[in-house]
Amino acid sequence: MDYQVIHHVAVPVTDLARSRRFYREVLGLEEIPRPPFDFPGAWYALGPGGQQVHLLVFPGHTLRTGKKLATRDVHFAVRVPSFREAVAHFFDKGYREDSADDFSKMIVSPHATAGFPQLYILDPDRHVIEVNAAVLD
Repeated sequence: MDYQVIHHVAVPVTDLARSRRFYREVLGLEEIPRPPFDFPGAWYALGPGGQQVHLLVFPGHTLRTGKKLATRDVHFAVRVPSFREAVAHFFDKGYREDSADDFSKMIVSPHATAGFPQLYILDPDRHVIEVNAAVLD
């Protein structure tokens, strides 16, 4: 098997309007056309390689209900060209490392064991999102 890329990540959501705002206004993703499925959702472009994030409203969803932000839990990761700019972007959106509120907490690891800088946040349904860069700038 010759896998080329991850095409999309499907993310179950409970409130589509709230999640649309987060993925558009906080992550800054561009919504793209979605086929006329018989269930609500939204699709977003993720970078120049054609990867996508698909939001799905699904009554049988699996969510991290009640869980705090944790770097080793299920998550998806996106790469950015500048870690410094990513940290500043989320800081401007109200995220803080010392926040007591899970939804505005950001874990920042500029010298992560993985070998590249990483930060973590939660979406409105407690999905963990990692943002990383190839190098620390």
